[in-house]
Amino acid sequence: MKTTTSTLRTLRTSRLLHAAGALLLASVWIMFCYSHLLAWQHDGEFSYLLFAASESLVAMLFLLRDRPAAVSDAPLDWLLALAGTATPMLFTPVGSGLLPAGAALIAAGVVLQIAGLLSLNRSFGLVAARRTVKTGGLYRVVRHPLYASYLLMYAGYLLVNTSLANGLLVLLGVALLMARIVREERFLARDVQYLGYMDRVKYRLIPLLF
Repeated sequence: MKTTTSTLRTLRTSRLLHAAGALLLASVWIMFCYSHLLAWQHDGEFSYLLFAASESLVAMLFLLRDRPAAVSDAPLDWLLALAGTATPMLFTPVGSGLLPAGAALIAAGVVLQIAGLLSLNRSFGLVAARRTVKTGGLYRVVRHPLYASYLLMYAGYLLVNTSLANGLLVLLGVALLMARIVREERFLARDVQYLGYMDRVKYRLIPLLF
């Protein structure tokens, strides 16, 4: 176990690995944005631009994030973060769906995401990490408002772009999101301040429900 942790730490600090990972992520992001731009030009569906803008905002804030006090060295946390980030970038516009009005859920999700990111500021990350505990804005309501925004956007996207592939990806995305919440809170709960925050804010995603 110590060898695995040491290896992960070495890989995490490798400049070459960071450059390769950034290049891979940038390539997937470019293809994702390009396919959605083409879909918008073809169908005029504005939700394609909203969804692409949402993923672009996440990528930008990841680059501008604060350096954390501590980052999880658990391989599972890294795997969940990478898979969870990549999954929505594999969504494919199909030009038809069960409920085109589902685009409103995407718009609502983007608004919620922006509000959550403003509350979070630069304490943003993909892998479970200890940064300044944010308790203002939407974080007074639920502990994971960004993940709540993803649920809205995933549901809206599937309603607008209904296909078996997108349905499977949405299920995978939701499963990864739930797993990330459990793993992140297990890591963050080592911090006394975060434990106090969990006592004050009882719900993770949906007030009065979960």
